[in-house]
Amino acid sequence: MAGENIKLVANNKKAYHDYFVEETFEAGIVLVGTEVKSLRLGKCSIKESFIGIDNGELFVYGMNISPYEKGNIFNKDPLRTRKLLAHKSEIMKLTGKIKEKGLTLIPLKVYFSKGKAKMEFGLCRGKKLYDKRESIAQKDYERETRREFKNSMMQ
Repeated sequence: MAGENIKLVANNKKAYHDYFVEETFEAGIVLVGTEVKSLRLGKCSIKESFIGIDNGELFVYGMNISPYEKGNIFNKDPLRTRKLLAHKSEIMKLTGKIKEKGLTLIPLKVYFSKGKAKMEFGLCRGKKLYDKRESIAQKDYERETRREFKNSMMQ
């Protein structure tokens, strides 16, 4: 992913706050014409979305792609369920891991890679309230040490 031509459309920062991301995966998204145009304009939200597996296929639920302004009758429902494209072996692996207690699939990023709409999603375990507080405290500590280091370099 580092050397490719990537245009980020949506980023789910809330997922990193609410979940421990154990593993990440990439899949293509099945879209219709006006949805692609709307995505290219950056009109997408994945904050409340999640991924489910039905009949051996991946689907993303709750992903909001705003209707394209010039799309008139060709626009689809902004919250419709969309299929994700992944290899069968990867889906079977994910199915086995989801059956473990507390694991779920959460979208992390939506982006264009080489002209194709892609989604990065993570196999996640939910954080408890004390875990969230610990994460916030850790970030504050790191920010404070960077600030002190920067100030010491200035003097």
